[in-house]
Amino acid sequence: MLGIELADAAFLPAAMVALLAGILSFLSPCVLPIVPPYLAYMTGVGVGGLKSGERSAILPAIFFVMGLSTVFLLMGLAASAFGRMFLQWQDWLARGAGVTVIILGLHFLHVIRIPILDTEARLETGDRGGSTFGAYILGLAFAFGWTPCIGPQLGMILSLAATGGEAGRGASLLAIYALGLGIPFLLSAIFINRAMGLMNRIKPHLKVIERIMGLLLVVVGVALVTGAFPAFAYWLLETFPFLALLG
Repeated sequence: MLGIELADAAFLPAAMVALLAGILSFLSPCVLPIVPPYLAYMTGVGVGGLKSGERSAILPAIFFVMGLSTVFLLMGLAASAFGRMFLQWQDWLARGAGVTVIILGLHFLHVIRIPILDTEARLETGDRGGSTFGAYILGLAFAFGWTPCIGPQLGMILSLAATGGEAGRGASLLAIYALGLGIPFLLSAIFINRAMGLMNRIKPHLKVIERIMGLLLVVVGVALVTGAFPAFAYWLLETFPFLALLG
């Protein structure tokens, strides 16, 4: 069908999910509110100093995103390696991952509650505010430790990476997730005053965003359990043939 391999086709919807998950992670209730304080800490000035342009937050934000991207790429490679180890049980691995992702989605939808996801496991970065190296370390710590916000989303993307079984695809999915999370962060640093105004308008809707994330997790989990990803991918390729160029 269109001369596209099954793994190539399945990568398209997985990449879309990874990008959307990254954006929703940025908009989640425990990431969006901390963006201005994080930017202020990384630049070594207060939030008021950011708004007045006392010091630019762009370079620290770039190093912060590099830090979290480093962790995500390593996770993607590890997940793919795990998938290759159990290649003969890929179908069962996909189903097990799907069930796990569904449970995480139900947590976001408040159908069930998982106490460990309501705790924060942050790493201390020390007094490194105001330096690019400190921003990079903060990015590493954020990726490792911000469990309630990005843990379930990361689990979903890692599940997709593991069921793919190829190192390049696993790293690519996590890189796309990092883009979805990192680009809004960089845009916030570049357009700090407008970003703060937009964040204030979004805050009343954070619970709705959390529910959307939960729904996305459930849909992806069901797709993993039923094997619907390839069918959806082929439908996309037949409906929008130009997408084959992205595979």
